[in-house]
Amino acid sequence: MAKNDDKIEVEGKVLEVIPGGKYKVELQNKFTVIAHVSGKIRMNMIRILAGDTVVVELSPYDLTQGRIIYRK
Repeated sequence: MAKNDDKIEVEGKVLEVIPGGKYKVELQNKFTVIAHVSGKIRMNMIRILAGDTVVVELSPYDLTQGRIIYRK
C-alpha cells in the first residue's frame, strides 16, 4: 500500500463536471486527468465548478486519475 508521502500534488483547472462526482481537470503541463473529490471537501460541502483552480493529488502508479484535495 502506498504511503501519503508517495503522492504527487499538481495544480490544475477544472474543464468539465462529469456525472457521478467526477471532474475532468487540465493540469499545468496540459495533461488531462479524471479526478474525484476528497472526503474533506465533500464533508464541508465545498462546491467545485468548471473553471475553478484546484490542487490534484496523483498516485505515481496511475497518472490518469486523481483526487481533488484543495480548491483555490
